[in-house]
Amino acid sequence: MSVSSALSPSSIVVQPKATPSQPATAAKKLRFGVVLALISNVLFGVLYLYSHWLAPLSGTQVFLWRMVAMWFGLVGLLAVTQSFGQLKAFLMGLNKQQWVLLLLPTPILASQLWLFMWAPINGQAVNTAMGYFLLPLMMVLMGCVVFKETLNRLQWAAIIVAAAGVGLQFWLAGSVSWVTAWVCLTYPIYYGLRRWQGVPALLGLFVDLSVIAPIALGFLLWQNSSISIVTGSMTMGLLLIGLGMISALAMQTNLKASQVLPMNTFGMLSYLEPALMFLLSIFVLHEAVNGTMIASFALIWVGVLLMIVNAIRVSKKSHSTAICD
Repeated sequence: MSVSSALSPSSIVVQPKATPSQPATAAKKLRFGVVLALISNVLFGVLYLYSHWLAPLSGTQVFLWRMVAMWFGLVGLLAVTQSFGQLKAFLMGLNKQQWVLLLLPTPILASQLWLFMWAPINGQAVNTAMGYFLLPLMMVLMGCVVFKETLNRLQWAAIIVAAAGVGLQFWLAGSVSWVTAWVCLTYPIYYGLRRWQGVPALLGLFVDLSVIAPIALGFLLWQNSSISIVTGSMTMGLLLIGLGMISALAMQTNLKASQVLPMNTFGMLSYLEPALMFLLSIFVLHEAVNGTMIASFALIWVGVLLMIVNAIRVSKKSHSTAICD
């Protein structure tokens, strides 16, 4: 049994009942998806500040605690959605080769989740936000090169302008931050492998965390300094419980939004997260932003705006076609 056929993504989504008014149903579904996407992006913004709230824990310690707490949060989510049966069927249908392929991108996700918690308290919040701004554009480029998807002129212009922003930073600053490069170059590999494998998003995430969480717990037990900090403060304990719940809810609402919304609309809304990260980096974390960063971000924002304009044009064209049909 192939990975893609073991369990289809639609099998874990409750399909809406048909109604007499299809336009009204579509509009309601669109509004529901937009609300989910907005909630998920705001929750990710809250998570970005968690490392500061959990001081004196280091960014790495916050990451370790998040992995453990998030695993329990996902267990609760699987229980609420009654998805344990699908999870068992999915895992039982994998052979050894498929298990290897399933776990292959897990280290990438682990590194990204660590970076997300480490960067805000190590002076890399702006560079992380820059990586997330570039990520959707890199995903488009990967779709063109790897999955043979076609790009229109506006999409090519967006990629070229964004690349110019990165090139400007490299030319003026002498280098591109490794944080920016890691975010925008390795995350597409993770998403690309998951798409190629056909792994249901929620179940794939649970498998990833089932590998990462025990390792994280082992490190916490080995370096027990953070355990004494957490157990000695009720506030820290409550914050960690919130960390797991918010992490699981943020991922679930994000995954639901990706299933409900058209991809162009979902992609357009995904730019809210790095925008929030950038604003939080400057006005809450008070990171310094030099002229090179401003110029680079300006070019990247132009690329982002071109992608948004393209998404709106495609959405309007699809809507007009649907009306004509």
